[in-house]
Formats: sequence, structure tokens, C-alpha cells
Amino acid sequence: MAPRSQLEITTSSVIRLVKEEASYHNELIQQAERIKKLENAQGGEDENQEYLLKQERLALEETKKVLPSLKTKLVNTVAELESLIAEEGQKGFESNVEHITAAKGAIAKAKTAEREIS
Repeated sequence: MAPRSQLEITTSSVIRLVKEEASYHNELIQQAERIKKLENAQGGEDENQEYLLKQERLALEETKKVLPSLKTKLVNTVAELESLIAEEGQKGFESNVEHITAAKGAIAKAKTAEREIS
């Protein structure tokens, strides 16, 4: 079995980063819902409830801190993948069309995810 090309590796990285970013955004939504639920809960004088609310808010802030660096990493990886596609295209017929198509699909997913999140 031949080793994976840089194009394949970078394509996989883009797909993984898109999934990771979507996961963090889903986590943000879930954390916000848990915070709202705790804030609206009856018996707000419960010390445990205040502690849980504080912990959920901390978790929400930590998740928010991860997103900018993840977005930067995704943008850089997409740019690298676009460069690799251009290199493969210059090789002509010897380049693997299947891998180029997969790479273009990964870029499309990344751009779609960016539009949905923005």
C-alpha cells in the first residue's frame, strides 16, 4: 500500500477541523441552554445550583476561547489544501483526479460551514 500523499493528509485535516468546529458550536448552544435552565430553576438559593451555574459559565467561556484559534487553523489548512490542488493540477494527467475531487469537496464543506456559522 502506497503512503498517503500530502493532498490526502491535508484533505483529512480540513474535514476533521470542520467537524471539530461544528462540535464546538453545538457545545456552545448546549451550554447556553443549560445556563438558561439553571438560571430559571426554582429555589435559586441552593448553593449547589450557584456552583453549577458558575461552572457552566466557565465552561462556556473556555469553549468561546477555543473558537478563534480553531477558525484560524481551518483557514490556514484550507489555504494549504488549495495550494496543493493547484500543484496537482499542474502535474497534468498523472495527478489523481479522485483525490483532487475529494479535496475540492472538503474545501466546499469548509466554506459552507463558515457561511453557516458567520
